[in-house]
Amino acid sequence: QVQLVESGGGLVQTGDSLRLACTASGNIASVNAMGWYRQDPGKQRRLVATMTTGGSTNYGDFVKGRFTISRDNAKNTVYLQMNSLKPEDSSVYYCFYMVTTYTWGQGTQVTVSS
Repeated sequence: QVQLVESGGGLVQTGDSLRLACTASGNIASVNAMGWYRQDPGKQRRLVATMTTGGSTNYGDFVKGRFTISRDNAKNTVYLQMNSLKPEDSSVYYCFYMVTTYTWGQGTQVTVSS
């Protein structure tokens, strides 16, 4: 079992930055990948950023160099640094760890005001 706890969401203004954090506990020794998706009301989850245990990263097209995924292995934490935020970045952001299956965090709301 893997447990994930997210933090770092909030209300910011256009152009501001936020850093989301996702701390994992439990059986994560065999994790294959981790990352972030977002979900808007009535829509499917959309890729934001992922990272494999080998360090390869992948980003959603809308990120366009504004977001950076990173991890701190000592803290079992994956981060999403979000810069130059836009109102369209407003969403609920979910982290995941993928061992044999996906485990999702509880979600954190990000709201960017214009």
